[in-house]
Amino acid sequence: MSLLNLFSETNRQPAECLVAFDHGEISDLYPALVEVVVETDRRQWATATLVFETRRLEDGSWSVQDDERFKPWVAVKIQAVFGSETEEMIRGYVREVKVEYPAEKGAAKVTVTCQDDSLKLDRKHVDKRWGEDAPITDGKITEEIARAHNLLLLDSPGVGQTVQDLNQNMTDVRFLKRRADANGYEIIFREGKLYVGDMRLDLAAQPTIMVYAGTSTNCISFNIKDDGHQPDSVAYQVAAETGTDNPAEEVQPNLASLGNERVGSQGAGLDNFVWRPQRQGVNDDAQMAAIAQQAANEASMKIKVDGELDGSLYGHVLRVGEPVGVDGLGERFSGIYYVDAVSHRFDVDGYKASFKLLRNAYGDNLESSAHRLANVR
Repeated sequence: MSLLNLFSETNRQPAECLVAFDHGEISDLYPALVEVVVETDRRQWATATLVFETRRLEDGSWSVQDDERFKPWVAVKIQAVFGSETEEMIRGYVREVKVEYPAEKGAAKVTVTCQDDSLKLDRKHVDKRWGEDAPITDGKITEEIARAHNLLLLDSPGVGQTVQDLNQNMTDVRFLKRRADANGYEIIFREGKLYVGDMRLDLAAQPTIMVYAGTSTNCISFNIKDDGHQPDSVAYQVAAETGTDNPAEEVQPNLASLGNERVGSQGAGLDNFVWRPQRQGVNDDAQMAAIAQQAANEASMKIKVDGELDGSLYGHVLRVGEPVGVDGLGERFSGIYYVDAVSHRFDVDGYKASFKLLRNAYGDNLESSAHRLANVR
């Protein structure tokens, strides 16, 4: 038993990467697999990059690029294995295969780029008018597109705006992304499911990231930027059809608080901190209100973090678009954060996860955090 296991109740085992192409694990090619990187972002589709060393065989063929599994549109699934537990990181399809033959033959390599299930929604150009017969919400549009591609819903989609006679002249995924941007929504493809909607700050927090916590530490680095030069609210105007512009409407953030005290400058004794986003030709009140609400919510996430986890010590796949606890930072900055983006990397140094987190409040709101740290060696 290692020293880590002696001094911690956490089950700490080296994380393994499991890669399956065309529904079968590529166990025979693991010795040639140099690196796996999975990029996830709550506002973008996930991608994976796998780098293989490749060798020329006696019959003149090559060990990787001549394998039938390595070609575009082969189904792929990548998982992280922690002891007896397996957690999915990405599923989708091979998007691109790049083969490099440098002057030094021993340095030849194959790079396989994959994309999540969004890739199959980017194959067919669709010319359609949504709400042609009756008004329809963005939520219903999401449901219809998901059903058409045999995707389940990860969570109830955001209702969004009610539209009528809205033209789609692009692929389904590009249209979903456009509507997500118009509403300030996340767009997440995970485990064969789709989510398009608001930040879900009310979900249960993922396992806690531990910083400077003795043998319980699982975080390699954690860097905080508390950005005060972000507005506390956002004002918008809709261009009037004739005459003077309509009066400005002020929008406050409507996200749940991730701590005990909301971040903001309201008590500084200064003028109200209000910014106004550019109209950019928008003259629809509902759309402009959605843009302003998005801007207000994003601006409220004034605490921004970048850091890195030791994935084996953390023992889980850190998921974007969900809260996560962070402990060991003191009373002001410990607490619940929101996961903005994660880059997962498997290589000779093990499993590391670089992350970006967001927060809109101060205060340690983790249950029993004082008790946990009091028992850290």
